[in-house]
Amino acid sequence: MMKARFVHLLLPLVLLLGALAGAPAHAEGSTDGGKHADASSQEEALRPVQVFDVAAGKVVKTIPNDKKFQKMASKWTASITGLAPQLTAGQACTYVYRIPLAKPASITTGNISLTASDLFLFYCKDQPPMLLTFDDQRKPYLFLFQADIKPFIKKVGLPPLES
Repeated sequence: MMKARFVHLLLPLVLLLGALAGAPAHAEGSTDGGKHADASSQEEALRPVQVFDVAAGKVVKTIPNDKKFQKMASKWTASITGLAPQLTAGQACTYVYRIPLAKPASITTGNISLTASDLFLFYCKDQPPMLLTFDDQRKPYLFLFQADIKPFIKKVGLPPLES
Protein backbone atom coordinates (compact mmCIF):
# COMPACT_ATOMS: atom_id res chain seq x y z
CA MET A 1 0.00 0.00 0.00
CA MET A 2 2.89 2.37 0.77
CA LYS A 3 4.40 1.70 -2.63
CA ALA A 4 1.02 2.37 -4.25
CA ARG A 5 0.84 5.75 -2.46
CA PHE A 6 4.32 6.67 -3.71
CA VAL A 7 3.27 5.75 -7.24
CA HIS A 8 0.09 7.79 -6.70
CA LEU A 9 2.23 10.83 -5.83
CA LEU A 10 4.67 10.28 -8.68
CA LEU A 11 1.96 9.80 -11.32
CA PRO A 12 0.93 13.48 -11.26
CA LEU A 13 4.58 14.42 -11.43
CA VAL A 14 5.14 12.21 -14.45
CA LEU A 15 2.15 13.93 -16.07
CA LEU A 16 3.71 17.27 -15.14
CA LEU A 17 7.02 16.27 -16.70
CA GLY A 18 5.25 15.20 -19.86
CA ALA A 19 3.23 18.41 -20.00
CA LEU A 20 6.33 20.50 -19.45
CA ALA A 21 8.62 18.73 -21.87
CA GLY A 22 7.89 21.35 -24.49
CA ALA A 23 7.42 24.28 -22.12
CA PRO A 24 8.68 27.58 -23.46
CA ALA A 25 11.71 29.25 -21.91
CA HIS A 26 9.57 32.23 -20.87
CA ALA A 27 6.41 32.30 -18.81
CA GLU A 28 3.20 32.15 -20.77
CA GLY A 29 1.42 35.44 -21.09
CA SER A 30 4.62 37.49 -21.07
CA THR A 31 3.71 40.69 -22.83
CA ASP A 32 6.68 42.94 -22.11
CA GLY A 33 7.74 42.78 -25.76
CA GLY A 34 11.38 42.82 -24.74
CA LYS A 35 11.05 46.00 -22.66
CA HIS A 36 13.16 44.44 -19.91
CA ALA A 37 16.26 43.97 -22.03
CA ASP A 38 18.42 45.10 -19.11
CA ALA A 39 17.54 41.96 -17.14
CA SER A 40 20.35 39.44 -16.97
CA SER A 41 20.44 37.01 -19.86
CA GLN A 42 20.65 34.20 -17.32
CA GLU A 43 17.23 35.08 -15.86
CA GLU A 44 15.74 35.46 -19.32
CA ALA A 45 16.95 31.98 -20.26
CA LEU A 46 15.51 30.35 -17.13
CA ARG A 47 12.49 28.17 -17.63
CA PRO A 48 9.56 29.31 -15.47
CA VAL A 49 8.60 27.98 -12.05
CA GLN A 50 5.40 25.97 -12.37
CA VAL A 51 2.75 25.01 -9.84
CA PHE A 52 1.02 21.67 -10.32
CA ASP A 53 -2.26 21.19 -8.43
CA VAL A 54 -2.44 17.48 -7.61
CA ALA A 55 -6.24 17.44 -7.20
CA ALA A 56 -6.81 19.30 -10.49
CA GLY A 57 -4.18 17.20 -12.26
CA LYS A 58 -2.71 20.17 -14.10
CA VAL A 59 -0.36 23.15 -13.96
CA VAL A 60 -2.36 25.98 -12.41
CA LYS A 61 0.26 28.73 -12.30
CA THR A 62 3.41 29.68 -14.18
CA ILE A 63 5.77 32.26 -12.68
CA PRO A 64 8.91 33.80 -14.15
CA ASN A 65 12.00 32.23 -12.59
CA ASP A 66 14.45 34.65 -10.97
CA LYS A 67 17.44 34.98 -8.65
CA LYS A 68 15.22 34.76 -5.54
CA PHE A 69 13.85 31.37 -6.61
CA GLN A 70 17.39 30.22 -7.41
CA LYS A 71 18.65 31.30 -3.99
CA MET A 72 15.78 29.48 -2.25
CA ALA A 73 16.46 26.30 -4.25
CA SER A 74 20.14 26.50 -3.33
CA LYS A 75 19.22 26.70 0.38
CA TRP A 76 16.98 23.66 0.01
CA THR A 77 19.65 21.50 -1.61
CA ALA A 78 22.23 22.64 0.94
CA SER A 79 19.93 21.58 3.79
CA ILE A 80 19.09 18.06 2.53
CA THR A 81 19.18 15.62 5.44
CA GLY A 82 18.70 12.37 3.54
CA LEU A 83 16.22 10.28 1.64
CA ALA A 84 12.58 10.62 2.62
CA PRO A 85 11.11 7.56 4.32
CA GLN A 86 8.27 5.74 2.63
CA LEU A 87 5.20 7.89 2.47
CA THR A 88 2.20 7.12 4.61
CA ALA A 89 -1.21 6.53 3.07
CA GLY A 90 -2.66 9.55 4.89
CA GLN A 91 -0.44 12.21 3.36
CA ALA A 92 -2.23 14.93 1.47
CA CYS A 93 0.21 16.48 -0.98
CA THR A 94 -1.73 19.25 -2.63
CA TYR A 95 0.91 20.98 -4.76
CA VAL A 96 4.11 20.09 -6.59
CA TYR A 97 6.31 22.98 -7.66
CA ARG A 98 8.84 22.64 -10.47
CA ILE A 99 11.89 24.86 -10.07
CA PRO A 100 14.29 24.70 -13.03
CA LEU A 101 17.82 25.54 -11.91
CA ALA A 102 20.08 28.07 -13.61
CA LYS A 103 23.08 25.84 -12.87
CA PRO A 104 22.88 22.12 -12.05
CA ALA A 105 23.08 21.47 -8.31
CA SER A 106 25.25 18.76 -6.82
CA ILE A 107 23.41 16.75 -4.18
CA THR A 108 25.31 14.40 -1.90
CA THR A 109 23.84 12.62 1.09
CA GLY A 110 24.89 9.28 2.52
CA ASN A 111 26.09 7.15 -0.38
CA ILE A 112 24.01 9.08 -2.94
CA SER A 113 25.60 11.67 -5.18
CA LEU A 114 23.82 13.22 -8.16
CA THR A 115 23.45 16.39 -10.16
CA ALA A 116 20.02 17.97 -10.54
CA SER A 117 18.86 20.48 -13.14
CA ASP A 118 15.26 20.62 -11.88
CA LEU A 119 13.84 20.39 -8.38
CA PHE A 120 10.29 19.34 -7.59
CA LEU A 121 9.06 20.58 -4.23
CA PHE A 122 6.23 18.54 -2.71
CA TYR A 123 3.96 20.53 -0.41
CA CYS A 124 2.03 18.21 1.92
CA LYS A 125 0.00 19.90 4.65
CA ASP A 126 1.21 19.04 8.15
CA GLN A 127 4.17 17.08 6.75
CA PRO A 128 7.77 18.09 6.15
CA PRO A 129 8.42 19.33 2.62
CA MET A 130 10.19 16.98 0.21
CA LEU A 131 12.34 17.51 -2.85
CA LEU A 132 12.18 15.19 -5.80
CA THR A 133 14.91 15.10 -8.39
CA PHE A 134 16.22 12.67 -10.96
CA ASP A 135 19.69 11.34 -11.69
CA ASP A 136 21.23 11.02 -15.16
CA GLN A 137 19.30 7.76 -15.75
CA ARG A 138 16.03 9.48 -14.71
CA LYS A 139 15.88 7.48 -11.47
CA PRO A 140 13.83 9.47 -8.92
CA TYR A 141 15.18 10.51 -5.51
CA LEU A 142 12.91 11.96 -2.84
CA PHE A 143 14.75 13.96 -0.17
CA LEU A 144 13.90 15.57 3.14
CA PHE A 145 15.45 18.95 3.88
CA GLN A 146 15.43 21.53 6.66
CA ALA A 147 15.21 24.93 4.95
CA ASP A 148 12.05 26.99 5.45
CA ILE A 149 9.72 26.98 2.44
CA LYS A 150 7.39 29.76 3.69
CA PRO A 151 9.19 32.49 1.71
CA PHE A 152 8.77 30.36 -1.42
CA ILE A 153 5.08 29.67 -0.76
CA LYS A 154 4.52 33.39 -0.07
CA LYS A 155 6.26 34.38 -3.35
CA VAL A 156 4.31 31.78 -5.36
CA GLY A 157 0.98 32.52 -3.65
CA LEU A 158 -0.24 28.90 -3.59
CA PRO A 159 -1.49 27.66 -1.24
CA PRO A 160 -2.47 30.85 0.56
CA LEU A 161 -0.59 31.01 3.86
CA GLU A 162 -2.62 31.12 7.04
CA SER A 163 -2.05 34.19 9.22
